[in-house]
Amino acid sequence: MNLDIRMAGLGGQGVVTAAHILGTAVVNSGKHASVNPFFGAEKRLAPAESYVRISQEPIYDRGEVLFPNFIMIYAPEVITMGKSYTMPFYSGLKKNGLVLINSDKEILSDKEMDGLKSIEANIYYVPATKLAIDFAGTAMAANMTMLGALCGLVELVDLDAVMDAVEERFSGKTKMVASGTTAVLDEALKSKYEKVSQMIEKNRQAIVNAFQYVKKEM
Repeated sequence: MNLDIRMAGLGGQGVVTAAHILGTAVVNSGKHASVNPFFGAEKRLAPAESYVRISQEPIYDRGEVLFPNFIMIYAPEVITMGKSYTMPFYSGLKKNGLVLINSDKEILSDKEMDGLKSIEANIYYVPATKLAIDFAGTAMAANMTMLGALCGLVELVDLDAVMDAVEERFSGKTKMVASGTTAVLDEALKSKYEKVSQMIEKNRQAIVNAFQYVKKEM
């Protein structure tokens, strides 16, 4: 299994954190993963991307994922306002690839749909922000619900491994070299809860419910 994932969103949405959590879950499951963030000036609402490579064999290729199997769109503005480093946003997507969009309504133009149909892409919409608010109490957990939805759509990594990786990430059991903005966002997320343990549990619940939502609706 060799899979490449491109996560595209806006600064402040946690695409870097989501990639780190997914990569941790993959490695803890006995496979190999590399994780690379890509962004310009660190500021909220600026384009931000993260790339995750997954393989049964050691990975030596680092940097931007040009030909992803999966594309995760964390904010509609990536598409509707062109807030993406890759235009069109699905550029390089492999045939029969998957596009997962955080939106509660269809936002693709006819031209974009034609482009995606030409490569027989599978397109899924999930209200990740709404699910994050409903089950974690904050829109900042949409990166978690996106991970849950992805795991519900494809057999990528066991859901329990993802939830364990969430605990590792926020409990401090594993060290991550975070950028200044990522560290600030971590603290902002923690401030939404009385205890770190509560934050971890709420995020785990959000992942599970997004997973179940996709299994039921898709």
